Amino acid sequence: MRKRTIALGALGAVLLAGGGWYASLDQETRGLLGALPTNRDVLMWQLDQRDAAFRAMDRLPVLATASEIAPSATPLPLPAGKPLTIPGIDDYMAKQRSAGIVILQDGKVRFEKYGLGFGPEGRWTSFSVAKSFTSTLVGAAIQDGYIKSLEDKVSQYIPGLKGSAYDDVSIRQLLTMSSGVQWNEDYEDPNADVAKFNNAEPEDGLDATVSYMRKLPRAHPPGEVWHYNTGETNLIGVLVSSATRKPLAAYLQEKVWQPAGMEAKATWLQGKTGHEIAGCCIQAATRDYARFGLFVLANGKAGDKQIVPADWFAQATVKQKDIGEPGHGYGFQWWTYDDGAVAAQGIFGQGIFIDPKRRLVIASNANWTRATKGPEPEAREAFYKQVQALIDAEQAR
Repeated sequence: MRKRTIALGALGAVLLAGGGWYASLDQETRGLLGALPTNRDVLMWQLDQRDAAFRAMDRLPVLATASEIAPSATPLPLPAGKPLTIPGIDDYMAKQRSAGIVILQDGKVRFEKYGLGFGPEGRWTSFSVAKSFTSTLVGAAIQDGYIKSLEDKVSQYIPGLKGSAYDDVSIRQLLTMSSGVQWNEDYEDPNADVAKFNNAEPEDGLDATVSYMRKLPRAHPPGEVWHYNTGETNLIGVLVSSATRKPLAAYLQEKVWQPAGMEAKATWLQGKTGHEIAGCCIQAATRDYARFGLFVLANGKAGDKQIVPADWFAQATVKQKDIGEPGHGYGFQWWTYDDGAVAAQGIFGQGIFIDPKRRLVIASNANWTRATKGPEPEAREAFYKQVQALIDAEQAR
């Protein structure tokens, strides 16, 4: 499946600023990040530098402030299920450079293993996996009455976009990345929008993302063309915060993290003007990423409370837009499979794979050799199919 990158502009700017920040770090973080470069962005870090940084993005308060997300007082139990024997798993994890894999079926742990010196108590960064959390908060805001309809215009909730190319763009079109607004997501191009928008100086009184995005021209009529755009996920975050009048991390804590029974604290990195970077940068335990998969399988119901509309995930996790790849599509910030499965994906091997037919969740964190290219993405797709086949074989016996 095609993978896309995240809003690294802000992240690179804050993490690579250099200067006297090192002296402020605690001893453990110094040990992890002592070799962090000061003159290159995340995509250019060496493997060992990423191994250290991906587990410590929120330990750099001088460089990247993070909002905290408190866990549930009553964590959702993840009882042990029948161990799943996966032929070749050690070789697979080594080649994936896996930091953690948690496989749940029917809410039970069938497999759990860690690598790269990471463990169940640590927090690994999500990169674009966060997009699927952000879109879920749109569903929560609709359920709570803060957002009236997906057909509402985006500028109705973000007044700073009025008079821009987003005037005629609906929330639905933003969720499906089909706004038609011109955008360059090429991370190897220093002049690309994704490289510039987080570092641009915001206009007075405007969020930094809004300030940049309102100046973009139109390339296509709204709703006609799917085009991956991380900046627009950040706009979705601004929209949710504007509609709810709550910080994004606080709303995630209220509507998902605590009701869904997350066990560990999470964090969400903030951008230049103090807003959570909605297109990336949640840090969480691998088990809690897996619990989010269970929340999706429950159609957004936590206990007796329906957090999102009952039909939300039926819309969000099916193909809303064709992406030009047979068997795959794009929903509301989810990558879809024509067999009914769905995935949240982030660069360097972060993912949550959800298969409703088999009641299966696979949460994985990694540090691939390259962000989206190389052999790892295809191997991960094969791994998903391998696990599905193992479960089918069990059920056939």
